[in-house]
Amino acid sequence: MKILVTGSSGMVGSGFIRHFENNKMNQIFAPKRAELDLRSKSSVLSYFDSVRPNLVYLIAAKVGGIQANIDSPGEFIYDNLMIQSNLIEASRVYEVDKVIFLGSSCIYPRNCRQPMREEDLLTGHLEPTNEAYAIAKICGIKMLKYYESQYGLKSFCGIPCNLYGTNDHFDPRNSHVLSSLVKRFVDAKNANAPSVEIWGSGIARREFMHVDDLVDAVMYLQDFHQTSDPINIGTGFDVSIRDLAEMIKNESGYSGDLVWDVSKPDGMLRKCMDTTKIVELGFRPKIDLETGIRKTIAEYKATICK
Repeated sequence: MKILVTGSSGMVGSGFIRHFENNKMNQIFAPKRAELDLRSKSSVLSYFDSVRPNLVYLIAAKVGGIQANIDSPGEFIYDNLMIQSNLIEASRVYEVDKVIFLGSSCIYPRNCRQPMREEDLLTGHLEPTNEAYAIAKICGIKMLKYYESQYGLKSFCGIPCNLYGTNDHFDPRNSHVLSSLVKRFVDAKNANAPSVEIWGSGIARREFMHVDDLVDAVMYLQDFHQTSDPINIGTGFDVSIRDLAEMIKNESGYSGDLVWDVSKPDGMLRKCMDTTKIVELGFRPKIDLETGIRKTIAEYKATICK
C-alpha cells in the first residue's frame, strides 16, 4: 500500500507518520513543503504521476490562532482552497482508493446548538474571527461529497475538536490555545513573572483531544464509517478557557496572577461536539485532559533545553 501523508511536519501529520512507522508493510510518502508546493496544481499532478498513491491523507493546511486568522484571511482561504482542490483533483485523476480529510469544529455555525451535530453544518452564520478558514474546510468536505457522487472517489471526512499534543507549535500567534497557554505559564514560571495575560474573558468553552487519540480515531473510523458524510471526532465534553488556564497553571507550578484581557475576542462562546456516532461505532479516546496537559508541558520544557 502506497500512502501519501501531506502536512507531515505539523502536529497532526506527524502523528500519522508515527502511527505508520509501526507498520513496515506500507510505503509512506511524506513530502516536505520545500519538496512539493501543494498550492501548485501542476506540481501536485506531477508528484501523483510519479508516486501513484493508494491512500491520501489530506492533513496539510494553513492554520493559526485567532490573531493570525484575523490578520490574514485571504491567505487562509486561498492556501487551504488550493491545497485541498489540487489534492482532491489529483486523487480523482490517478484513481486513489480513498482520501482522508480533516475538517475543524469551527465549520459549525457560531450560534450552533450544543453539543454540535453533524447535521448542523451550514445551518447558520460562522464565527467571524475564523470564517475564511472555516469556509475553506467546508468547501473541502463538499468537494469530496460531489466527487464521490460524480466520479466515485471514496473519502473519509472527520471533524476534530480542538487539538493539542506532540509536535504542536508553541508560537503564540500560530499555536493552538492549549499549547499557547503551556508556553506562557512555563515561561512565566522560569522568568518569575508576577502575572500572565490571557486574551478574552475566559468564559468561552472548548473541547480538547490529544493528537494521538485523533490519529487512533481516524484509523479506526475510516474502516467503519463507509461514507463521505462528515463525522465528529472528539471527547464529548468541554472546559472553559478559564478552567483550562487554571489547570495548566497548576501543572506548570506557576504561582502568579492571571490577567484577562477582555478587550480581545473570546471567539465562539462554546464548541462541544456530539460524539454519538463515533461512540456507537465503538471508539473511545484514551488520553484524559490532565494527562495530556502534563505531557505537553514536559514536551515544551524539552524544547527549551535543546
